[in-house]
Amino acid sequence: MPTRWLARLAVAAAGLLNLSAAPAGPDLGVILAATPAPKLSDYRLFHAGAADPALTPYALNTPLFSDYAEKLRYVWLPPKTKASYRADGVFDFPVGATLVKTFAFPADFRRPDQDVRWIETRLLIRKADGWTAFAYVWDAERKDAVLKRAGARVDVSFVDLKGQTRRVDYAVPNQNQCKECHQLDKTLTPIGPKARNLNGDFAYATGARNQLAHWTKAGLLAGAPAPSAAPRTARWDDAREPLEARARAYLDANCAHCHQPRAIASNSGLFLNSEEPPGPNLGIGKSPVAAGRGSGGLLVSIDPGHPERSILVHRMASSEPGVMMPELGRSLVHDEGVELIRQYVASLKP
Repeated sequence: MPTRWLARLAVAAAGLLNLSAAPAGPDLGVILAATPAPKLSDYRLFHAGAADPALTPYALNTPLFSDYAEKLRYVWLPPKTKASYRADGVFDFPVGATLVKTFAFPADFRRPDQDVRWIETRLLIRKADGWTAFAYVWDAERKDAVLKRAGARVDVSFVDLKGQTRRVDYAVPNQNQCKECHQLDKTLTPIGPKARNLNGDFAYATGARNQLAHWTKAGLLAGAPAPSAAPRTARWDDAREPLEARARAYLDANCAHCHQPRAIASNSGLFLNSEEPPGPNLGIGKSPVAAGRGSGGLLVSIDPGHPERSILVHRMASSEPGVMMPELGRSLVHDEGVELIRQYVASLKP
């Protein structure tokens, strides 16, 4: 979905709240407690199914695909604290920082801001000893969400942009699965809030503004340069941007949380993070470390000019457990994403 629609959803969600009747803002004591709260409402991040006005909405230039779910992202920092800018990697967030991500499905993607069903909200909380992750599943009336440490399955249906009804056996991750995807140097960490992912405009209630500039002006971020001097990830679905940049952005968002030197799939030797320089680790002409059923009988991760002979494309185009990649976070094939990577591989010269 275009970023403008996500921005409208996020701003509209915050706008549902009657500010004059709103309780006090987020509860830092509950946020920093040793054990997670049983209900999302205990944190006071949401009131009556809307985000607290102290939360700042944001969006990523190229996000992870999750069965076509829309994601409403917010950040909250304790008063008088700031995140510290880093050109590479996730910002250095203060203790108490809370990243909030709600997964939602419009009933009809042709009308994306109507009849939106909230499925779950995930929290990443920066405690004194590191980050923790929790998932909360919303009730049908969007009154509250409850903690699901062991994960959950939710039946979801929606009408896609082509007018076809699609059904998803949506998986809320358990805590071990959260750690698997959010692991860097064997430590739980956020993935999205990096300079290059946030270096783009967001349609705030007060008007569109670059997110890095907005965070700086709002007192959320210290040390950031002008957006023109910061790195930037391409938007995968913006055809005005170069094909290679879009494809690398997509692979970074959907694969590099595991496929990079410091993450769980480092032993594969296939590194798809945006920072990886040109070479065989990008998969071009690279044989897999362990060839199995997932390879589909193909020989290399990327065969330049031949997406039909590339293991990477084969696994992205599958929804079969044991073959599909990513292994977690989706059950459907992202048709548009696969087509982008097919075009990218076809454009490479042997």
